[in-house]
Amino acid sequence: QVQLVESGGGLVQAGGSLRLSCAASGRIFSINFMGWYRQAPGKQRELVADITSGGGTNYKDSVKGRFTISRDNAKNTVYLQMNSLKPEDTAVYYCAAHMVADTTWGQGTQVTVYS
Repeated sequence: QVQLVESGGGLVQAGGSLRLSCAASGRIFSINFMGWYRQAPGKQRELVADITSGGGTNYKDSVKGRFTISRDNAKNTVYLQMNSLKPEDTAVYYCAAHMVADTTWGQGTQVTVYS
């Protein structure tokens, strides 16, 4: 089993920055890749960015150039640096660890961007 603990959400003015953290524990060797997702009220959960065990990254088009996903293998932690935030980035952000046969989700952290 893998456990995920997220932190770093909050309230920020448009144009500001936040950094989300996701610390993994447990059977971390079984993780293929990790991702950040978000879900706004009334909308489906969507992928924001993901990163493979080898460091390859993938981003949602609307966050390219503004968000950066990274990982610190020594700390078993994945980060999402969010810059130039916009009101439309407001959502609950979830970290996910993807294994071969399962996905573990974090508890979610609220990000609210006001104009």
